Amino acid sequence: MIVRIDPASAVPVYEQIRAQIVLMVASGTLAPGTQLPTIRQLASDLGLAKGTVSKAYEALVSEGAAVSNGRHGTVVAARNSAINPAAAEHRLRESALQLAVTAHQVGASKAEVRRWLNEAIGQIRGASTS
Repeated sequence: MIVRIDPASAVPVYEQIRAQIVLMVASGTLAPGTQLPTIRQLASDLGLAKGTVSKAYEALVSEGAAVSNGRHGTVVAARNSAINPAAAEHRLRESALQLAVTAHQVGASKAEVRRWLNEAIGQIRGASTS
């Protein structure tokens, strides 16, 4: 599993990790039941504090994208696992705000933001049907 962190990004590091894992799951790169690296291992690989990776994994579990098996690690959740609606709404609102902040910082128009968002949704949908 390859995760890349951009320390210069306005997006918090834990969110970068969470978003990349969600993308890998949506695209089929990570299948349900796939064991995620341990918190310690991923933190070491990325040169991060364990707490940062732990926060990303907690978010994945909270939104239903992953399941924690305690000492046995964290795995990608089954596709039909129930997603906590409140957690899903929270993540969506948080992501929308981050997108709005980034768009404002780079001077993007609403039309440009819609175009990029539609393209990203198309990539996810296209990847999940292949």
